[in-house]
Amino acid sequence: MRDVAIVGVGMTRFGELWETSLRDLFVQAASDALHSARADHLEAVFIGNMSAGQFVGQEHLGPLLVDHLGMVGVAAGRVESACASGGLALRTAFVEVASGMSDLVMAAGVEKMTDTADVTEVLATASDQELEAYHGITFPGLYAMIARAHMEKHGTTEEDLSWVSVKNHRHGALNPKAQFPAEVTLEAVMRSSMVADPLRLLHCSPVSDGAAAVLLCPLDQAKQYTDRPVRIRASGLATGTMALADRKDIAVLDAVQRSAQRAFTMAGLTPADMHLAEVHDCFAIAEICCVEALGLVAPGTGKSAARTGETALGGRIPVNTSGGLKAKGHPVGATGIAQAIELVEQLRGEAGARQVRGARIGLAQNMGGSGASSVVHIFEGS
Repeated sequence: MRDVAIVGVGMTRFGELWETSLRDLFVQAASDALHSARADHLEAVFIGNMSAGQFVGQEHLGPLLVDHLGMVGVAAGRVESACASGGLALRTAFVEVASGMSDLVMAAGVEKMTDTADVTEVLATASDQELEAYHGITFPGLYAMIARAHMEKHGTTEEDLSWVSVKNHRHGALNPKAQFPAEVTLEAVMRSSMVADPLRLLHCSPVSDGAAAVLLCPLDQAKQYTDRPVRIRASGLATGTMALADRKDIAVLDAVQRSAQRAFTMAGLTPADMHLAEVHDCFAIAEICCVEALGLVAPGTGKSAARTGETALGGRIPVNTSGGLKAKGHPVGATGIAQAIELVEQLRGEAGARQVRGARIGLAQNMGGSGASSVVHIFEGS
């Protein structure tokens, strides 16, 4: 396999973008990525998208979106793994380049979620339809059960959950493309309306629109496009059971553990080598479970990591410096690519006020559903 680098990035603002269509969001992000790398061609495009058919009534995204980009004829297709669709698109593009199949490939993600009134119903299609959705459970309900299990096992409290939101909004306030670029207080989080006990509104990521794109090429060709390539050291993909009822311990995200182990093995690195991470905080409890499953903190200690500042900017292992899904936003198909872009900017020293000093190696973890799929990538700056 060839070494692979990211040489260009582009991303829209995330939020409720009522006047921008799905195709225009993609074109904006893709064009910016091409421009940033001074590239005028592509050999393949892989587009992460969870459910454009249900959100906006449009399937067959590959030819549609490259047509609107002005690149008819380019190999293109949609990649889906629920909320991990963006991460899987990145992995697919990585394999395309590493294998020698193509030399310049785009991995993109896009979602337009605000065009439908049935967002919760659409998202529920990523759960087990017979064992979960049919009985009325929603994703807030599923993650509420995960939170309750973690509370029973480790003594986690609602205040611990709330500190994750406070920390990520503090980071998001430094991100001009975040949906919610503003801080929140602990009191505001704990007073927000209950969604699914113990999860409150400000423990939950928002409904979002947005797109993101990155350009990949062989590392030995990267200087054709940029002076600051970021190498993809590893890619790990794993699955777990769809239904929570089939898991041995719902407080443990075993797919995240497996995908991380595969990535660390491929990179020849350990969790202790990471300087920062972007993880899938669709709900506050998800960040707590993810940092434990990734090995960034010891099992059972994720509950205190945000409160003590361990995972904050300036802490031992900054997590979600972008603001995470919670503050940056969560247009589900675009999330995994946006995580990669945050790490590219950090490893290039371009993150501005949220820059992690000395950052050279970072990890992105993108998750589908309630943890049935997980993709982990490890990046290294030049």
